[in-house]
Amino acid sequence: MTRYVALLRGINVGGNKKVPMARLRELMQGLGYTGVATLLQSGNAVFTSKEKSPAKVVKQLEAAIAKEFGFQVSVILRTRDELAAAIQANPLPGAEEAPSRFLVTFLSDVPEPKRLQEIDPAAYLPDEFRVVGRELYARFPNGIRDSKLAAVLGGPRLGVTPTARNWNTVLKLLELADR
Repeated sequence: MTRYVALLRGINVGGNKKVPMARLRELMQGLGYTGVATLLQSGNAVFTSKEKSPAKVVKQLEAAIAKEFGFQVSVILRTRDELAAAIQANPLPGAEEAPSRFLVTFLSDVPEPKRLQEIDPAAYLPDEFRVVGRELYARFPNGIRDSKLAAVLGGPRLGVTPTARNWNTVLKLLELADR
């Protein structure tokens, strides 16, 4: 049995792609997942599955969501241990001091180095970012809302599917996965 964390991209934002968390939990339980719990309304779910292949779990979840809600949603999946490792791997200081201004963007795959090299970090200071494997860590000292870097990192520029969570949410997801 594997404990997973599913991060749904772009749901319940601005009234678009509405997915009630109670219905999401029911849907996941109907797929045979156990210990299903959700966090916030932004598409964070923790569950246990007999399926060992994360790729199969992603396909199953995306297909079930499309069938149930009538729209496509990208699902980024991490095991409980991968999430814990991502927290430990944080290369930027300051997450604990300003957790709402610190994002971890979970990526569907490792971005091509060329795509990262095309982003000039100096052009976005004081904002900064680092990529470690399939996670992108970013600090926004002046906030995320007006950050030009946040817009760049959340879009298609990296060539992979991204979905971001602030540091508080990441820590709460690990806590939820450990229950």
